[in-house]
Amino acid sequence: MTNHHPVEVLDVHHLHLVETTRPQLTAEQTAAMDRRWEEVTAANPDFFDGPVVVCAGLDWKDPHTLVLTWYRAAYRLYVLRRDPAQAVKAPSVFVTVAQPTDDGRLVVGRMASSTAAPGRWQLPGGSMEPPADETPLDLNALRRHAARELAEEVGRTVPEQDMELWAVTRGDKGNIGVHFRAPVCPAAVIDRLHAAVSAADRAAGRTPELDRIAFISSDAEVEGLGGRSVDFLPVLAARHAANDQRRI
Repeated sequence: MTNHHPVEVLDVHHLHLVETTRPQLTAEQTAAMDRRWEEVTAANPDFFDGPVVVCAGLDWKDPHTLVLTWYRAAYRLYVLRRDPAQAVKAPSVFVTVAQPTDDGRLVVGRMASSTAAPGRWQLPGGSMEPPADETPLDLNALRRHAARELAEEVGRTVPEQDMELWAVTRGDKGNIGVHFRAPVCPAAVIDRLHAAVSAADRAAGRTPELDRIAFISSDAEVEGLGGRSVDFLPVLAARHAANDQRRI
């Protein structure tokens, strides 16, 4: 039986990002967005209405070069995607890090209760933010963001130039994931680093974004994590397992 995954892995060797103008919302859409934002922040005051990168479209320049058109928006736009009457398409752009261990496993983390997806298992990473100055949004910017997410969530510092573009995915709602692969690190070291960064967060009055980490070897182990997982995790876990077998 063939498993169906709502996630497509795009064969991307080169990625170009091009900024465009944000589409205008109607007065009704803006009112619905603000109303729903008040509702979600009342339920979870930790939500932050920060700047995000939204995918406006994809185009192939050649068989392996993907052009991603994007625009700037505030995080609250995402709540409008779920409005039954005023919904808009606003695919997110996010980065993750595949952190392999020296025994062939992959680091995954469980999102804390204060996050937008409490209890969900995923790779370290997060939504992409647009540059605040004249710095271009390009693959290097995504690479830097991925390295920062790994340091903040897991505690491991990796030079951005060591982040290898590993995969680009498109989910069934159009969300675009740009996934990087970090150099191998022993699982025991990852455990210590995550424990240290989590303790530092709590000492500073912050809730760690990943309240637990675990190590998996393949997509078959995703279900055993317990709870739900992000849609791309089984696909990338299978990719990791296939890559690991090829290195043996």
